[in-house]
Amino acid sequence: MAARPGLGTPRLASPDLLRSVFRRHAAGVAVITAQGDRPVGFTATSLSSVAAEPPLLSFGVGTGSSSWRVISGADHVGVHILAEEQRDLAATFARGGADRFAPPTRWRTGPEGVPLLDGVLAWLVCRVVARVPAGDHRVVIAEAVAGNPEGTGRPLLYHQGSFNALRD
Repeated sequence: MAARPGLGTPRLASPDLLRSVFRRHAAGVAVITAQGDRPVGFTATSLSSVAAEPPLLSFGVGTGSSSWRVISGADHVGVHILAEEQRDLAATFARGGADRFAPPTRWRTGPEGVPLLDGVLAWLVCRVVARVPAGDHRVVIAEAVAGNPEGTGRPLLYHQGSFNALRD
């Protein structure tokens, strides 16, 4: 492949290339939760709006993650948009082996029995409608059934491998 001016030298696709490119893509930070024998949850930067009618969203989850067993059979999930001051919460839900729902995490049981995190910018409870195989992940498509967009503050972002705030 020949290099094009201003674009750099192309590299063959690989997991490292994909990770390197997406480190440059700023993404909002969400936490996905579900209820099994115990509540589970994980930090997601793959959240995306899919359709307005019906109100659908998607997110990716690794099949090797500690949350997958519950997510794979859950009828409903919680989707939480984090605020910039919730870096510690994002890190807790991103860390393997942590008791993510132990203090200082504040949460309650919401509609459809879904664990809802307190103090977030916005949340949705969604009915899972599909789990699409995608390599070592599944893309979960879910329909919003309840929610609240009225939290205050600014969103938490993920960029260059760390949690960040918007700049003025």
